[in-house]
Amino acid sequence: MSSDQRRPSRRRAPVSAGAPRIGVDRVACSGHGICAQTLADVVGLDEWGYPIVADRPVEAKDADLAVKLCPARALYLRP
Repeated sequence: MSSDQRRPSRRRAPVSAGAPRIGVDRVACSGHGICAQTLADVVGLDEWGYPIVADRPVEAKDADLAVKLCPARALYLRP
């Protein structure tokens, strides 16, 4: 996997004011990678498949979906 696939992209879509940010419980995370598929502009994967999260807001509906789809329940919303 190239470094471009692992790191979140630099292009940013407009996000509404007060949008949440994503956090990861690194102990609970088991590296499924669904978060990176759901939030590709904010979450990338390291060489072992664990998330690298950019510290920027995401749309609330996209964040909610990623949290719900995480099989390890390792994602959470931060203000």
